[in-house]
Amino acid sequence: MSEAIYDTIGEEYNSSRQADPSIVRVIHELLDLPPGSAVADIGAGTGNYSNALANKGYRIHAVEPSARMRSQATRHRGVEWYEGKAEAVPLPDQSVDGVMVTLAVHHFTSLSLAAAEMHRICPSGPIVILTIDPREARDFWFKNYFPEIHQRVYDVFLPLEAVCQQFIEGKGWKISMTPFPSPQEGVDMTMHSGWNRPEIYLDKTLRRNMSGFALADPEEVRDGLSRLKRDLESKEWDRRYGYLRQKESFDLGFRFLRFATKKSNHSTVAC
Repeated sequence: MSEAIYDTIGEEYNSSRQADPSIVRVIHELLDLPPGSAVADIGAGTGNYSNALANKGYRIHAVEPSARMRSQATRHRGVEWYEGKAEAVPLPDQSVDGVMVTLAVHHFTSLSLAAAEMHRICPSGPIVILTIDPREARDFWFKNYFPEIHQRVYDVFLPLEAVCQQFIEGKGWKISMTPFPSPQEGVDMTMHSGWNRPEIYLDKTLRRNMSGFALADPEEVRDGLSRLKRDLESKEWDRRYGYLRQKESFDLGFRFLRFATKKSNHSTVAC
């Protein structure tokens, strides 16, 4: 896991990256575990989702490599913190009842090692992963202003089939996939959150907490922002894409994957 990235860009992470209730709800349903169960949160960041699932009654083991991210965590008595990465999880064999990974798979340095580690600590699952596959997404106006950043999403996020293959190979797990259309007013401000509110991209603090922007060439970002600001001021953006402001959700390729030896009661489709 690339801890150096968030040691650099995650200084004000909690200001815009909060646990979205709709995401928490699906994770809770897919874990499908009784209160008191031990759940590992791999790539826990500042612990927003760890705390939210602890509020559901789980005992959370939050694993995060970045010291800067861990230092921003709001401590919760139901969450125990560990310095560690997905490829070498500092937990014993068969030590948890479930695993969750929330928008962190693209930061793992070796998905195969990470999958093996999750299988080691939770051999029967469930392992619940929220990721993005831009190949599954509806066409997004973002690419017209930030084409290079948009293209890099395809390089960073593996196809769902590739992720699934790493997790099921030799493990006997069943797979299910749950689409997650982005909500109109999501509070976890990812790089995709401006699909219906483009003004958020003009906020420097918000961009700093979006790795796609934070790691992009500054000139590329300036050029895209200049054109976006111009089109917002002239109402050209609204003329072309304003209908999105009225939509309740939009499919940007977010998907929940669940790996386990038993099926969940939650309604899903095959991966």
